[in-house]
Amino acid sequence: MRETFSARSWLFAPGDSEKKMTKATASPADIVIFDLEDAVTEDGKPRSRAMIADFLAARPKEERLRLWVRVNPLDGPHTLADLAAVIPSRPGGIMLPKARGRADVELLDHYLSALEVSAGIERGSTKVIVLVTETAEAMFTTGTYRDAPRVVALTWGAEDLADAVGASENRNPDGSYGFTYELARSLCLLGAAAAGVAAVETIQGDFRDLDGLRSRAEKVRRDGYRGMLAIHPTQVDVINAAFTPTEEERAAAQEIVDLFAAHPGVGAIGYQGAMLDRPHLARAQALLSSAARS
Repeated sequence: MRETFSARSWLFAPGDSEKKMTKATASPADIVIFDLEDAVTEDGKPRSRAMIADFLAARPKEERLRLWVRVNPLDGPHTLADLAAVIPSRPGGIMLPKARGRADVELLDHYLSALEVSAGIERGSTKVIVLVTETAEAMFTTGTYRDAPRVVALTWGAEDLADAVGASENRNPDGSYGFTYELARSLCLLGAAAAGVAAVETIQGDFRDLDGLRSRAEKVRRDGYRGMLAIHPTQVDVINAAFTPTEEERAAAQEIVDLFAAHPGVGAIGYQGAMLDRPHLARAQALLSSAARS
Protein backbone atom coordinates (compact mmCIF):
# COMPACT_ATOMS: atom_id res chain seq x y z
CA MET A 1 0.00 0.00 0.00
CA ARG A 2 1.22 3.51 -0.75
CA GLU A 3 0.23 4.54 2.79
CA THR A 4 -0.29 2.35 5.82
CA PHE A 5 -3.74 3.10 7.16
CA SER A 6 -5.51 0.70 9.45
CA ALA A 7 -8.94 1.01 11.04
CA ARG A 8 -11.08 -1.94 12.02
CA SER A 9 -14.33 -0.26 13.09
CA TRP A 10 -15.95 2.79 11.43
CA LEU A 11 -18.91 3.94 13.55
CA PHE A 12 -21.56 6.27 12.16
CA ALA A 13 -23.22 8.91 14.34
CA PRO A 14 -25.96 11.28 13.09
CA GLY A 15 -24.68 14.81 12.73
CA ASP A 16 -27.86 16.31 14.13
CA SER A 17 -27.45 14.79 17.61
CA GLU A 18 -24.74 16.00 19.95
CA LYS A 19 -25.69 13.24 22.40
CA LYS A 20 -25.11 10.49 19.81
CA MET A 21 -21.90 12.10 18.56
CA THR A 22 -20.62 12.21 22.14
CA LYS A 23 -21.56 8.57 22.73
CA ALA A 24 -19.89 7.46 19.51
CA THR A 25 -16.73 9.43 20.30
CA ALA A 26 -16.53 7.74 23.71
CA SER A 27 -16.76 4.29 22.10
CA PRO A 28 -13.70 2.17 21.22
CA ALA A 29 -14.33 2.66 17.49
CA ASP A 30 -11.14 3.24 15.52
CA ILE A 31 -12.95 5.82 13.37
CA VAL A 32 -16.15 7.77 14.15
CA ILE A 33 -18.07 9.22 11.18
CA PHE A 34 -20.43 12.13 11.79
CA ASP A 35 -23.11 11.83 9.13
CA LEU A 36 -24.42 14.79 7.14
CA GLU A 37 -26.05 12.64 4.45
CA ASP A 38 -28.66 9.97 5.13
CA ALA A 39 -29.03 10.64 8.85
CA VAL A 40 -29.95 14.31 8.41
CA THR A 41 -33.06 15.78 6.76
CA GLU A 42 -32.78 18.42 4.05
CA ASP A 43 -33.98 21.15 6.40
CA GLY A 44 -31.64 20.01 9.14
CA LYS A 45 -28.38 20.08 7.18
CA PRO A 46 -27.34 23.72 7.91
CA ARG A 47 -27.81 23.23 11.65
CA SER A 48 -26.01 19.88 11.57
CA ARG A 49 -23.02 21.35 9.75
CA ALA A 50 -22.61 23.96 12.49
CA MET A 51 -23.11 21.34 15.20
CA ILE A 52 -20.42 19.06 13.78
CA ALA A 53 -18.00 21.95 13.29
CA ASP A 54 -18.45 23.08 16.89
CA PHE A 55 -18.15 19.51 18.18
CA LEU A 56 -14.87 18.99 16.31
CA ALA A 57 -13.44 22.33 17.33
CA ALA A 58 -13.98 21.49 20.99
CA ARG A 59 -11.86 18.30 20.76
CA PRO A 60 -8.06 18.07 21.07
CA LYS A 61 -6.25 17.95 17.72
CA GLU A 62 -5.03 14.37 18.22
CA GLU A 63 -8.56 13.16 18.98
CA ARG A 64 -9.89 14.71 15.79
CA LEU A 65 -7.75 12.35 13.72
CA ARG A 66 -10.34 9.61 14.35
CA LEU A 67 -13.35 11.90 13.88
CA TRP A 68 -14.46 11.95 10.24
CA VAL A 69 -17.46 13.39 8.41
CA ARG A 70 -19.68 11.88 5.73
CA VAL A 71 -20.64 14.72 3.42
CA ASN A 72 -23.40 14.71 0.84
CA PRO A 73 -22.86 13.39 -2.72
CA LEU A 74 -21.09 15.57 -5.26
CA ASP A 75 -24.01 15.45 -7.69
CA GLY A 76 -26.23 17.27 -5.18
CA PRO A 77 -26.31 20.84 -3.85
CA HIS A 78 -24.79 20.31 -0.40
CA THR A 79 -21.20 19.07 -0.70
CA LEU A 80 -19.39 22.40 -0.87
CA ALA A 81 -21.40 23.82 2.01
CA ASP A 82 -20.66 20.67 4.05
CA LEU A 83 -16.93 20.93 3.42
CA ALA A 84 -16.75 24.69 3.97
CA ALA A 85 -18.41 24.25 7.35
CA VAL A 86 -16.40 21.34 8.74
CA ILE A 87 -12.89 21.51 7.25
CA PRO A 88 -11.79 24.54 9.32
CA SER A 89 -12.46 22.39 12.41
CA ARG A 90 -9.98 19.79 11.08
CA PRO A 91 -11.74 16.42 10.90
CA GLY A 92 -9.44 13.48 10.35
CA GLY A 93 -11.11 12.54 7.11
CA ILE A 94 -14.08 12.70 4.78
CA MET A 95 -16.37 9.93 3.59
CA LEU A 96 -17.55 10.53 0.03
CA PRO A 97 -20.86 8.78 -0.70
CA LYS A 98 -22.26 7.78 -4.09
CA ALA A 99 -18.92 8.29 -5.82
CA ARG A 100 -19.20 7.67 -9.55
CA GLY A 101 -15.48 7.10 -10.10
CA ARG A 102 -12.03 8.61 -9.85
CA ALA A 103 -13.14 11.98 -11.26
CA ASP A 104 -15.30 12.55 -8.16
CA VAL A 105 -12.32 11.98 -5.88
CA GLU A 106 -10.18 14.37 -7.92
CA LEU A 107 -12.87 17.05 -7.69
CA LEU A 108 -13.14 16.47 -3.94
CA ASP A 109 -9.37 16.82 -3.68
CA HIS A 110 -9.55 20.26 -5.35
CA TYR A 111 -12.23 21.40 -2.92
CA LEU A 112 -10.34 20.08 0.09
CA SER A 113 -7.04 21.59 -1.01
CA ALA A 114 -8.54 25.06 -1.34
CA LEU A 115 -10.28 24.82 2.03
CA GLU A 116 -7.18 23.45 3.79
CA VAL A 117 -4.99 26.25 2.48
CA SER A 118 -7.61 28.84 3.44
CA ALA A 119 -7.82 27.41 6.98
CA GLY A 120 -4.06 27.09 7.49
CA ILE A 121 -4.22 23.28 7.43
CA GLU A 122 -1.50 21.19 5.80
CA ARG A 123 -2.59 20.56 2.24
CA GLY A 124 -3.47 16.94 1.59
CA SER A 125 -3.74 16.01 5.27
CA THR A 126 -7.50 15.29 5.21
CA LYS A 127 -7.93 11.63 4.29
CA VAL A 128 -10.79 10.15 2.26
CA ILE A 129 -12.79 6.91 2.29
CA VAL A 130 -14.97 6.37 -0.78
CA LEU A 131 -18.33 4.60 -1.06
CA VAL A 132 -17.86 2.97 -4.45
CA THR A 133 -20.97 0.90 -5.28
CA GLU A 134 -24.00 2.99 -4.39
CA THR A 135 -24.98 3.77 -7.99
CA ALA A 136 -25.21 1.55 -11.06
CA GLU A 137 -22.61 3.69 -12.86
CA ALA A 138 -20.15 3.32 -10.00
CA MET A 139 -20.10 -0.47 -10.31
CA PHE A 140 -18.11 -0.05 -13.52
CA THR A 141 -15.47 2.26 -11.99
CA THR A 142 -14.36 0.42 -8.85
CA GLY A 143 -10.95 -0.24 -10.41
CA THR A 144 -10.13 3.41 -11.13
CA TYR A 145 -8.84 4.55 -7.73
CA ARG A 146 -5.17 3.65 -7.97
CA ASP A 147 -3.14 6.70 -6.86
CA ALA A 148 -6.35 8.70 -6.40
CA PRO A 149 -5.50 11.65 -4.12
CA ARG A 150 -6.12 11.26 -0.39
CA VAL A 151 -7.91 7.88 -0.66
CA VAL A 152 -6.98 5.44 2.11
CA ALA A 153 -9.97 3.08 1.96
CA LEU A 154 -12.90 1.96 -0.17
CA THR A 155 -16.23 0.70 1.11
CA TRP A 156 -19.49 -0.34 -0.47
CA GLY A 157 -23.22 -0.06 0.07
CA ALA A 158 -26.18 -2.27 -0.76
CA GLU A 159 -29.21 -0.14 0.10
CA ASP A 160 -28.64 2.75 -2.29
CA LEU A 161 -27.57 0.30 -4.98
CA ALA A 162 -30.89 -1.53 -4.63
CA ASP A 163 -32.67 1.79 -5.10
CA ALA A 164 -30.52 2.61 -8.11
CA VAL A 165 -31.41 -0.59 -9.95
CA GLY A 166 -35.07 -0.58 -8.93
CA ALA A 167 -34.87 -3.71 -6.79
CA SER A 168 -37.60 -4.43 -4.27
CA GLU A 169 -35.17 -6.46 -2.12
CA ASN A 170 -31.42 -6.99 -1.98
CA ARG A 171 -31.48 -10.17 0.13
CA ASN A 172 -32.13 -13.80 -0.64
CA PRO A 173 -34.75 -15.73 1.38
CA ASP A 174 -32.00 -17.03 3.69
CA GLY A 175 -30.86 -13.47 4.49
CA SER A 176 -27.73 -13.48 2.36
CA TYR A 177 -27.14 -10.78 -0.23
CA GLY A 178 -28.32 -11.39 -3.78
CA PHE A 179 -25.85 -11.81 -6.62
CA THR A 180 -25.66 -8.13 -7.60
CA TYR A 181 -24.74 -7.11 -4.06
CA GLU A 182 -22.19 -9.88 -3.59
CA LEU A 183 -20.73 -8.65 -6.86
CA ALA A 184 -20.56 -5.15 -5.37
CA ARG A 185 -18.73 -6.54 -2.34
CA SER A 186 -16.23 -8.33 -4.59
CA LEU A 187 -15.69 -5.31 -6.83
CA CYS A 188 -15.02 -3.13 -3.78
CA LEU A 189 -12.45 -5.64 -2.52
CA LEU A 190 -10.76 -5.91 -5.91
CA GLY A 191 -10.83 -2.14 -6.40
CA ALA A 192 -9.21 -1.59 -3.02
CA ALA A 193 -6.53 -4.18 -3.77
CA ALA A 194 -5.83 -2.57 -7.15
CA ALA A 195 -5.56 0.84 -5.49
CA GLY A 196 -3.41 -0.42 -2.63
CA VAL A 197 -5.84 0.80 0.04
CA ALA A 198 -7.99 -0.87 2.70
CA ALA A 199 -11.31 -2.52 1.89
CA VAL A 200 -14.03 -1.81 4.46
CA GLU A 201 -17.16 -3.95 4.72
CA THR A 202 -20.60 -2.33 4.68
CA ILE A 203 -22.96 -2.08 7.65
CA GLN A 204 -25.08 -4.74 9.30
CA GLY A 205 -28.48 -3.15 9.83
CA ASP A 206 -29.64 -5.41 12.67
CA PHE A 207 -27.39 -4.13 15.45
CA ARG A 208 -28.87 -6.61 17.94
CA ASP A 209 -27.64 -9.67 16.03
CA LEU A 210 -24.11 -9.71 17.39
CA ASP A 211 -23.56 -13.40 16.61
CA GLY A 212 -24.45 -12.79 12.98
CA LEU A 213 -22.21 -9.73 12.93
CA ARG A 214 -19.29 -11.71 14.33
CA SER A 215 -19.71 -14.46 11.77
CA ARG A 216 -19.93 -12.03 8.88
CA ALA A 217 -17.02 -9.89 10.03
CA GLU A 218 -14.77 -12.92 10.46
CA LYS A 219 -15.78 -14.18 7.03
CA VAL A 220 -15.03 -10.94 5.17
CA ARG A 221 -11.69 -10.58 6.99
CA ARG A 222 -10.73 -13.98 5.63
CA ASP A 223 -11.75 -12.70 2.20
CA GLY A 224 -9.42 -9.70 2.48
CA TYR A 225 -11.47 -6.94 4.10
CA ARG A 226 -9.66 -4.92 6.75
CA GLY A 227 -12.52 -3.27 8.63
CA MET A 228 -16.27 -2.78 8.79
CA LEU A 229 -18.82 0.02 9.10
CA ALA A 230 -21.00 0.11 12.22
CA ILE A 231 -24.27 1.86 12.99
CA HIS A 232 -24.42 1.29 16.75
CA PRO A 233 -21.78 1.35 19.53
CA THR A 234 -22.68 -2.21 20.59
CA GLN A 235 -21.25 -3.45 17.28
CA VAL A 236 -17.82 -1.93 17.79
CA ASP A 237 -16.24 -4.46 20.17
CA VAL A 238 -17.38 -7.35 17.98
CA ILE A 239 -15.92 -5.75 14.87
CA ASN A 240 -12.64 -4.85 16.58
CA ALA A 241 -12.23 -8.41 17.80
CA ALA A 242 -13.12 -9.95 14.44
CA PHE A 243 -10.54 -7.84 12.60
CA THR A 244 -7.78 -8.43 15.15
CA PRO A 245 -5.74 -11.58 14.37
CA THR A 246 -5.93 -14.17 17.14
CA GLU A 247 -2.88 -15.39 19.05
CA GLU A 248 -3.11 -18.70 17.17
CA GLU A 249 -3.13 -16.90 13.83
CA ARG A 250 -0.17 -14.77 14.83
CA ALA A 251 1.80 -17.79 16.01
CA ALA A 252 1.10 -19.70 12.79
CA ALA A 253 2.07 -16.70 10.65
CA GLN A 254 5.27 -16.16 12.62
CA GLU A 255 6.17 -19.82 12.16
CA ILE A 256 5.82 -19.46 8.39
CA VAL A 257 7.91 -16.27 8.34
CA ASP A 258 10.59 -17.90 10.46
CA LEU A 259 10.58 -20.99 8.25
CA PHE A 260 11.29 -18.97 5.12
CA ALA A 261 13.88 -16.88 6.96
CA ALA A 262 15.72 -20.06 7.88
CA HIS A 263 15.80 -21.09 4.21
CA PRO A 264 16.69 -17.94 2.25
CA GLY A 265 16.34 -18.16 -1.50
CA VAL A 266 13.97 -21.13 -1.38
CA GLY A 267 10.74 -20.67 -3.34
CA ALA A 268 8.71 -23.49 -1.78
CA ILE A 269 8.96 -25.30 1.55
CA GLY A 270 7.23 -28.36 2.96
CA TYR A 271 5.17 -27.52 6.03
CA GLN A 272 2.77 -29.73 7.99
CA GLY A 273 2.19 -32.05 5.05
CA ALA A 274 1.68 -29.27 2.50
CA MET A 275 3.84 -27.06 0.30
CA LEU A 276 4.17 -23.35 1.05
CA ASP A 277 5.33 -20.84 -1.54
CA ARG A 278 5.92 -17.11 -1.65
CA PRO A 279 2.21 -16.09 -1.63
CA HIS A 280 1.86 -17.95 1.70
CA LEU A 281 4.80 -15.95 3.04
CA ALA A 282 3.29 -12.69 1.84
CA ARG A 283 -0.01 -13.46 3.56
CA ALA A 284 1.76 -14.39 6.80
CA GLN A 285 3.73 -11.14 6.72
CA ALA A 286 0.56 -9.15 6.03
CA LEU A 287 -1.21 -10.77 8.98
CA LEU A 288 1.65 -9.95 11.33
CA SER A 289 1.70 -6.37 10.07
CA SER A 290 -2.05 -6.10 10.64
CA ALA A 291 -1.69 -7.56 14.13
CA ALA A 292 1.01 -5.03 14.99
CA ARG A 293 -1.19 -2.12 13.88
CA SER A 294 -4.15 -3.49 15.84
